[in-house]
Amino acid sequence: MNILLIEDEPRVAAFIRKGLEAHQHTVTVAYDGQDGCHVAMQYDYDLVILDRLLPTLHGLEVCRRIKSFKKGLPVLMLTALGTVRDKVQGFESGADDYMPKPFHFDELLARIQALHRRGQTITPAAVYQVADLEMNCYNRTVFRAGKEIFLTVKEFSLLEVLLTNKNRVLSRAHMAETVWGIDFNRGTNLIDVYINYLRSKIDKGFSKPLIHTVIGVGYVLREL
Repeated sequence: MNILLIEDEPRVAAFIRKGLEAHQHTVTVAYDGQDGCHVAMQYDYDLVILDRLLPTLHGLEVCRRIKSFKKGLPVLMLTALGTVRDKVQGFESGADDYMPKPFHFDELLARIQALHRRGQTITPAAVYQVADLEMNCYNRTVFRAGKEIFLTVKEFSLLEVLLTNKNRVLSRAHMAETVWGIDFNRGTNLIDVYINYLRSKIDKGFSKPLIHTVIGVGYVLREL
């Protein structure tokens, strides 16, 4: 893979670069946010590995700018900021995966491969519908009762998983692995946080809720 690494610590960048190149990846390094953003826009990459605490431009803003121009370019945030709130902020900015430092290099390689496989197995564009909720995966729009609903990247992905498995109860582990990648920390409440985000947009203000909790199991999207 052709990888852009945006990391301001030279020793960390050198360690990651050496390890990735040993596994036949090509790595370009940018040492600040502005430069990383510029390089990402100018050249083609298969993946961006992005730190958050960067000089000149914060990693969250770098991610937003990259995703606004190259929505299909996967971004893996690799950062010392590892609380649930930090992860939520990262995913809200458009990150496809989030990995706290310190990290095991084998896990980083596995996550990179998972993102690569995910990009290779994108399903054809489709329209999904349950009751008055409609999702168009081609133009990435969501409507309920004719009203457009605006979702973040991860909210859209999570809703897509629920819609493509309508009437099927999904575990938190399944949703985490499908939307966020392998080895997701099941000890966090990130899935519940995002389900609440979706409910506030999909169900709030409408007569019939579509997202339902199955106690002890997970969640299901269905029309009762």
